[in-house]
Amino acid sequence: MEPLSEKQIRSSFVNCTKGEAARLRLPLDFDELPWEDLDFLGWVDPGAPLRAHLVVPRAQGPLGISLRVPSARRTSAVKSSMCQICLTGHASSGVALLAAPLAGARGREGNTVGIYICADLACPLYLRDKRQPKLRSGRYEESLTLDERLARMSGNLDAFAAKVAAA
Repeated sequence: MEPLSEKQIRSSFVNCTKGEAARLRLPLDFDELPWEDLDFLGWVDPGAPLRAHLVVPRAQGPLGISLRVPSARRTSAVKSSMCQICLTGHASSGVALLAAPLAGARGREGNTVGIYICADLACPLYLRDKRQPKLRSGRYEESLTLDERLARMSGNLDAFAAKVAAA
């Protein structure tokens, strides 16, 4: 992913107001982000931990999506969950159901779309083995190459972004 400026990020959001986009906090480590390892930018707002944000690169420019984080997360030492974006298996607390208000009038009416995603929004880092999930039984093995897994992740993310942005 090409590095983005703060202005590019704030102006990319499609499902929140300009004021909300102006008030959101960028990741604490924004200046040190590993852009070369990111296929999208995702973070939990450090100033509002019940808010998360995704910025997806697209040909026509970045697309920002604001998400709601559940206030209570379920945990289990036995159960595991899988991210719907990168298909990484986690202990149940490593995946969260995040809800995105839809863009436009439907979002103002309260309509949302949800997705189970890595709670730390670090899908690209899990696929590149830069971060390891906390899973009792170890990682699931796949026969796909890294490029194939990254393409699958991008397709899953694009499908979710299309649902949010559809007017």
